[in-house]
Amino acid sequence: MKYAVIGMGAVGGYYGSRLALAGHDVHFLLRSDYEHVRTHGFEVESVLGDYRLDHPNVFLSSSQMPVCDVVFVAMKTTSNHLLPELLRPILGSDTLVVLLQNGIGVEAELQRQLPNLQIAAGIAFINCVKSGPGRLLHRGYGHVTLADYSCRQPGLLSRVAADFSASGVRAEVADYLHARWKKNILNMATNGMTVVHNCLCDALISNPDTCGEVRALMLEGIRAAQACGASGITDDLADKMLATTATTHFATSMKYDYDHHLPMEVEYIYSRPIQEAESHGLSLPHLRRLEQQLLIMNNH
Repeated sequence: MKYAVIGMGAVGGYYGSRLALAGHDVHFLLRSDYEHVRTHGFEVESVLGDYRLDHPNVFLSSSQMPVCDVVFVAMKTTSNHLLPELLRPILGSDTLVVLLQNGIGVEAELQRQLPNLQIAAGIAFINCVKSGPGRLLHRGYGHVTLADYSCRQPGLLSRVAADFSASGVRAEVADYLHARWKKNILNMATNGMTVVHNCLCDALISNPDTCGEVRALMLEGIRAAQACGASGITDDLADKMLATTATTHFATSMKYDYDHHLPMEVEYIYSRPIQEAESHGLSLPHLRRLEQQLLIMNNH
């Protein structure tokens, strides 16, 4: 299959480069690093072993790219208003777009804009950052969950998962609502808190006061997931997530954005899921208060 990656940052760069390294036909849309990657290639320093792509297929405009079978969208949701224009040149009648993004509601919004598009969710579990132009530092994890939103082709997601697995990326296909909400419960509880308290994830849990705040946020997120129809999400998920977070000594993606003066993804990680839960009659006071703090910080 022919793949495209929209956004060659940490997430898109890692997963796309893994596929390309394994010999798949992958085409990357870049912005700031285009000239560097075109001239010098793309490097990944990884806990699984370093590697580089000497001559990746890179483009400055999607209008120059071929029509692809599968498109991974890995840019921040703060730029999602650009998606219809970016996607149209590379879409065929059966192209599948996989949103490798955080949050709730991203698929629904894109489907509203492009009603006939096949869409799936991509939920990434990875600790990876850009360490320089055309260079990534992969420090841990790396598996990805794929979930069907509006795919019309039976077995297509399983084929994508198989390509990932053969490329050294652990991949699985899961239920859409369960997968999206499970990841977002963790994001809602930790992302904003690391920004507000200016700390790493493990520091939140080692302090009894902030640990209590994180737990309260997780429980509200679990209630929201249940109200919105996500199956298999129960209260014990909070304890499992707290145990994992206690050993997570790195910044969240939202703290990285805040520290680097980039817009934070408040809308889809907080505002949209809160609105959806409230539409089902559920009040989320802890999450709503944190969302309001982040919206203020996002404007300064």
